[in-house]
Amino acid sequence: MRCCRSSLLYEIGKFAARVTLFDTAAMYSAGASERRLGELAQGKDVLIATKFPSSLLARAGDMPQGLEGSLARLGRSSIDLYQHHYPSTRVSIPELMGLMADAVQAGKIRAVGVSNYSAEQMRTAHAALAERGVPLASNQVEYSLLHRKPEVDGVLEVCRELGITLIAQMPLASGALTGTYAAGARPSGFRRFMPYFRQKGPESAPRIVALLREIGERYGKSPAQVALRWLIENECVLPIPGAKNGQQAAENAGALSFRLTRAEIEVLDRATMNWRA
Repeated sequence: MRCCRSSLLYEIGKFAARVTLFDTAAMYSAGASERRLGELAQGKDVLIATKFPSSLLARAGDMPQGLEGSLARLGRSSIDLYQHHYPSTRVSIPELMGLMADAVQAGKIRAVGVSNYSAEQMRTAHAALAERGVPLASNQVEYSLLHRKPEVDGVLEVCRELGITLIAQMPLASGALTGTYAAGARPSGFRRFMPYFRQKGPESAPRIVALLREIGERYGKSPAQVALRWLIENECVLPIPGAKNGQQAAENAGALSFRLTRAEIEVLDRATMNWRA
């Protein structure tokens, strides 16, 4: 589950719903997201993923200090998955991965991940870590039925090749796959300008939601649960949907309780083919 900015954890029902992984970042709300997550996760058997850096101006050498700051805010002695938030010309990937490996060996990080890395950048990070005997655990990128770019830019292929988990952020396409928005309706604010809410024709979001609803009715599942299940059926993909409350968190977790048939997966694949671009 994604632990996003101010709408942080889900106070009600989060653990009962079998949600055990929470993802945040030092940059979210200037560290307040990590601090609140640490408070809510205190004494709970959960996995916490967070990200370096906290500043757009950071360099690789700032990672050790950044890690200490995250550990302090989370109130933990180690972080389950520590990720580089985004590639930057200011940050040397080999240098940063060397420092990540140091932190693994010091017991401060259990696994190393990256976020928003291209296929080539993943290979660079994987090779640098391999020199130290440390695997690259994950790459967090946007991936959903309405954003299938990882299938064509090499990211998904490299994940499969190197045994890296693709952590799918925005797996419900900013709510476009939930069925919340009726045909033609768009959300308020910045999201209304996203392509999910502007696409017209047979592959528009409302038509895809109608297909998700049709499939979901066979299992007593919602469009959002079917959209998440489509990702989960890929063995190297782990979606991290956001939620604003316990009810949404429990709904998301419902994607774990059923399977799609091969025919249903193929129908969804074909229906969203244009979203691979």
